[in-house]
Amino acid sequence: MGTEIFLIGVGLLVIIAVLDIMVGVSNDAVNFLNSSIGSGVASRATIMVIASFGIMAGVTFSGGMMEVARKGIFHPQFFTMPELLTIFLAVMIADILLLDLFNTYGLPTSTTVSIIFELLGAAVAVSLLKILAAGDSLITFVQYINTAKAMMIIMGILMSVVIAFFCGALVQFLTRILFTFNYKQKLNRYGALWGGVALTSITYFILVKGAKGASFITTENVIWIKSHTTLILLVIFIVSAILLQILLVFKVNILKPIVLIGTFALAMAFAANDLVNFIGVPLAGVHSYKAAIAAGDPLTITMGALSKKVQSETIFLLIAGLIMVVTLWFSKKARTVTETEISLGQQEEGHERFESIFLSRAIVRLILHFSELLRHIIPRRIRILINRRTDPRSFRSVPDGERKPSFDLLRASVNLMVASAVVSYATANKLPLSTTYVTFMVAMGSSFADQAWGRESAVYRVTGVLTVIGGWFMTAVMAFSFAGVFAAIIFYGKGFGVIALLGLAAVLIWHAHRKHQAISLETKKQKIFNLENIETPQKGVETSFGHMSLLLEEIRKSLDNTLDALFLQDFDRLTVERKKLKQTQKWSNIISANILKAMRLLQQSGLSISHQYPQTVRRLQKLTNGHRDIVLRAYTHVGNQHKGLLRVQIEELQQVRQMLNDILLEVERTFTQKKTANVQNLTEKHRQIRDLADDLNALQRERIMDNSSKTRLSILYYAIVGDAIMLSKQNLKLLEIFNESFGKLEKRAQAETK
Repeated sequence: MGTEIFLIGVGLLVIIAVLDIMVGVSNDAVNFLNSSIGSGVASRATIMVIASFGIMAGVTFSGGMMEVARKGIFHPQFFTMPELLTIFLAVMIADILLLDLFNTYGLPTSTTVSIIFELLGAAVAVSLLKILAAGDSLITFVQYINTAKAMMIIMGILMSVVIAFFCGALVQFLTRILFTFNYKQKLNRYGALWGGVALTSITYFILVKGAKGASFITTENVIWIKSHTTLILLVIFIVSAILLQILLVFKVNILKPIVLIGTFALAMAFAANDLVNFIGVPLAGVHSYKAAIAAGDPLTITMGALSKKVQSETIFLLIAGLIMVVTLWFSKKARTVTETEISLGQQEEGHERFESIFLSRAIVRLILHFSELLRHIIPRRIRILINRRTDPRSFRSVPDGERKPSFDLLRASVNLMVASAVVSYATANKLPLSTTYVTFMVAMGSSFADQAWGRESAVYRVTGVLTVIGGWFMTAVMAFSFAGVFAAIIFYGKGFGVIALLGLAAVLIWHAHRKHQAISLETKKQKIFNLENIETPQKGVETSFGHMSLLLEEIRKSLDNTLDALFLQDFDRLTVERKKLKQTQKWSNIISANILKAMRLLQQSGLSISHQYPQTVRRLQKLTNGHRDIVLRAYTHVGNQHKGLLRVQIEELQQVRQMLNDILLEVERTFTQKKTANVQNLTEKHRQIRDLADDLNALQRERIMDNSSKTRLSILYYAIVGDAIMLSKQNLKLLEIFNESFGKLEKRAQAETK
């Protein structure tokens, strides 16, 4: 076989590298965007511009990191060029699939860990296949793989997760005690000193992470920086403190520049450190091909040349940087991943993406017991002082009409400062860790210290964190497995194996794309009901009833589909409706939370509204319970292969269905139009459906007596009719509450106009 086929393989590596950059940036953007976006330090466009400059600056610092892909995991002198291309192609295909999978579900993971374990998995597979083909002893396997490096990475993962969380929690706790949630007044006293420490930490992070691999810094300069680190940090602290104090004199919020500088620093570090994850392997493939061709024996000569230092081409780094910036601006999946971390750290209660699990409940229970123990140990005066200074209820709301950030600027600056310090210390001491793991766990630690994980949300937040951490370890397992299997396929299948894997990758990525679209659509629906949508009492009342109209529409459509499926004994359609129940219940809970928030806003503003308004919570609960009962009964009946409804029963239930549908539709339209309606008309319809139910119950009693309707059919029939009556009644009560509440709002609006 000629070398042309391997040139095509190198070309494929370069093409795949572009796709890998795109999926990698979509995942790693969370590292440097979550603090700035979550705190609302500036507009999203401004934040993205700063991050873009950080990325372009960082790619010029990444040259030294490219050595990892060539010789960090395996020893290249034991492999030929075709074998290395097999490893590299398997790694890149596996990396795209793995990262795209995590992006689809909005879970941040480490591109560093994924690429390392993919290299390890592919190298192990090819090494074993070489040994078996040559008939050598398996003991020689240790010559091929750099096992010490892999073990250091695993230990780095375990330690960084724990250390980052506790460092974030401790620093945030101490910072909050110093500044409290109403921190602006305290900033005038000692904000400059605190800001000087933060900027020193961030700047040191830039120097440590960047100087080592920068293409424009000489070895002598790197040595000088390391030998004068203390002096450099002292100068940075003094200059930063002076400049920040000057800004305070001019009434500038000094936390904003700190957060924006930290965003730039983390973006730069991401590009400097993680660019190797995306283009290091393709560049190693290019270098191996060039070395093999230059040696004159490209198919059999071993690649010991890759063990030597190779100067990275700056043009490749800049092109990669541009692709990263474009992806950052336009990737929808990057926003999905960012929103996951921000939602887990948001200060106030809201829609929780994750459900509680046994382990999260056990952890929360353990923490509560530990807190109770501390309460008996810590003196009462100290407890009162700490509670007063760390009370999140003093977290001031933004002006009406403006969106409240997920957390304040003080926590955002702590996130950036601590993450920078932890990564810098580890890097300076050559300890392996993941920037993603550190930034995420610091953010979780600071949110925990800020009591963002209250009794109402703790189990859901802990579940989210456990899910993300579990995904990290799955990253290593899946990366190793995928790359190993893919390498074996390419090893035996040659070009056909590569084509088959590329086809598989295309299908899986397309499927993931469609899955992400479905998740995004569901997320948009959830955001419609978000607590952030209401900030004023009037808006709160209007929004709650507007949301109810959407919920009623969903219930009406679901009941239609459920009864159709029940009549046709269509179990698949009933399965779909059963799965939607969790979503409907979630919407109902969010609307109920909105109602309670609107009540608090009404009390704060001194306004009054219908005393029945809080009853909407009870009415909604009964409404969703009745809907759930019909769906589950139909699902269970058909799923257990029980006999279908009699024709006459179907005809009778069709009458009930039509009357109930008219009632639901009328109330739904009333809430949508936000105009009071004729309650008497709906009362008459409710009376009619009750009279119909009485007649139908009498007919059903006769069928029971003549044994034409068996026990299970009778139970199902009575339940559906009874639930229909209950749903009709709850809609009538909701309309009465709506008319009374909106009647008062309209009168108040007219009075204010006069």
